[in-house]
Amino acid sequence: MTIALIDANAFYCSAQILFEPWLRDSAVVVASNGDGCVVSRNDPAKALGIKMGQPVFELRDLEARNQVKIFSSNYSLYQSLSNRMMAILEEHSPRISPYSIDECFSWLDGIADPEAWGRQAQAQVMRRIGLPVGVGIGPTKTLAKLANWAAKRWKAKTGCVVLLTDPSRQEKLLRYAPVGEVWGIGRRLSARLESELSIKTAWQLANADPKLLRRYFSVNVERTARELCGIPCFPFGDTGPERKQQIISSRTFGEKIYRLESLRSAVAHYTSVAAAKLRAQGSLANCIQVFAQSSAFAPGERFSGTRIMALPYPTDDTRDLVAAAQQGLGAMFREGVAYAKAGVILSQFVERGAITGDLFAPAPRSGSKAVMQVMDAINARQGRGAIRLGSDHEGGGWVMRQRLLSPSYTTSWQELPQARC
Repeated sequence: MTIALIDANAFYCSAQILFEPWLRDSAVVVASNGDGCVVSRNDPAKALGIKMGQPVFELRDLEARNQVKIFSSNYSLYQSLSNRMMAILEEHSPRISPYSIDECFSWLDGIADPEAWGRQAQAQVMRRIGLPVGVGIGPTKTLAKLANWAAKRWKAKTGCVVLLTDPSRQEKLLRYAPVGEVWGIGRRLSARLESELSIKTAWQLANADPKLLRRYFSVNVERTARELCGIPCFPFGDTGPERKQQIISSRTFGEKIYRLESLRSAVAHYTSVAAAKLRAQGSLANCIQVFAQSSAFAPGERFSGTRIMALPYPTDDTRDLVAAAQQGLGAMFREGVAYAKAGVILSQFVERGAITGDLFAPAPRSGSKAVMQVMDAINARQGRGAIRLGSDHEGGGWVMRQRLLSPSYTTSWQELPQARC
């Protein structure tokens, strides 16, 4: 088995620089919802010592001296560019499995020269949408992720493409890589591995006793160690040892839908299903994408509409997500279309315990967590849909503080740059 992991470099920053190319060699950071803290930074920003999660107000002096450019999160722009990147990769791959907004696994079995494929895919993404990407290739998903890490760490030497199928190259990298850089391990788990089993490197993890890893940690840590040895344990379509970074809920209708209210009911149902999955994995979403389309096989002009809605705060509340989906649906609905399919995509996840409040952002719903827990508990006992929102639920007017928001270059005609001659 040969798998590639394609990952956009500093994706949010690269998306902003794409439309302001004079910033390519400057320090650029992107702030979280409400302009609270840093969620993306490019290499020049790292060189200034700017940290992930650093409060934006601490960068005001650097901004005033024009040493750093700060952008508000523009989730509509990022999701639109992500869609284009995934479409390009799908054209050039036998199979793909999107992992997050800026990452995608690609199945390369049958590809004669995987490294050449990686460089071609990299070139295609750069040529067609202008995004720099790194490509890691290996016999398992975990080794492909580690190869991607190496590709970016030694950009000048690797050209941001690393093939890790040779056992000697695998050993060399595993001996060097800190265990915290292994997919699914992270900071907390790496600290435990070091304190309890004296495991500091990926090589030590790969050679640890699998039964011991399962006993002291989890089956996922055991599987990760086996993957480092070249033994596939995470199926291609599976998310691997980490939580999903996107949740999709959609369906083709039993019959064509023409009325907006019927479409609203369907989208409300799909959003509720996605929200329940989101809560089940303990994540909060920053973005929801709603789409609806006619049949590709029906006579006449085909219609496919989509809207990407940034949420005012990370949420797993069905009411917030349905309201945003309904708002987007209303904006893209077209009279006279025979709709055959609709759905939603939740993305831009954060963990519930990993966010800090923002004084200037809209306040989340009071008691949201408790209400959703009751809803999930009743539905678990009585069956899905035993308690649900009304299908006519309408979205509210949400305004998020985005002082440094860039235009939506790829999703709004009104915000396209204007050239004056």
